[in-house]
Amino acid sequence: MAASQPFHVRSISLPSRDHPSMLKMEEDLRKLRSFMAQSSLTSLMIVDGLKGLGGLYECIDEVLHLPSSNQHFSSQQQKEWMEVELDGSIRLLELLGTLKDCMQEIKCQIRDQEMALRRQGEAVVKHELHTHILSDKKLRKNIQNCSRSLKHMNGKDALSCTEDKEFDSGKMIESLKEARVLAIHLLQSVSDFLSMPRPKRKASRWPLISKALHKRKVTCKGEHEDAETNDECVPKIKYQLQTFQNSINRLEEGLDFLYRRIIRNRVAVLNFFSL
Repeated sequence: MAASQPFHVRSISLPSRDHPSMLKMEEDLRKLRSFMAQSSLTSLMIVDGLKGLGGLYECIDEVLHLPSSNQHFSSQQQKEWMEVELDGSIRLLELLGTLKDCMQEIKCQIRDQEMALRRQGEAVVKHELHTHILSDKKLRKNIQNCSRSLKHMNGKDALSCTEDKEFDSGKMIESLKEARVLAIHLLQSVSDFLSMPRPKRKASRWPLISKALHKRKVTCKGEHEDAETNDECVPKIKYQLQTFQNSINRLEEGLDFLYRRIIRNRVAVLNFFSL
């Protein structure tokens, strides 16, 4: 009877482990584990990770849609797990949206700085720089809040995964849990990239830009020398702006890809567990 074998028939009726979809899902997980084990990630590596994780979610969806994956969860543990995963996907989507908004703000700032460089006017530069500083403070606050939320999620979800290991929840449950934890780590990497500390010397990105633009306000002694310095700095600043914008565009593309895949996965899970 059902009462005589509690939690022994609660796993999903998954296809055999040698099914191509299962093999690909496990291979994607192995690659992502190895990828996340690296000590530091560049923006290009983060983009690859975001797209790789999106591919993992696609594999999970494929497994869910297989004819053999048609058995609903019946135990209370399984229903609670479903609620945890669906709640986790909502939180991930919210944080993805926040990071995408931050990138839109950064792109606006880049355009403002490019316009200031083209105009070369002291009054314009002063206005643009002041606007940038105000926006930068707000932007950094949003990124910091996002980072704190991710760290909080990471602690809670890592604990949840550890506690759940006493139950034989099946490969599908493990894969979805691990995908969620990997997503948290990758979004944290994006947040860390956007909130890099400002170096005091030879500053990259905004500090060097702000420093060079500030020099244009110097009009007293040494004006000619400052003008020559600006002539040398402007091409470098333009190059840095373009390089930074390219990184932001790639990261935004990776976030969009993962965002769409998580939405599709959420729909697939809801459909799978619908009564």
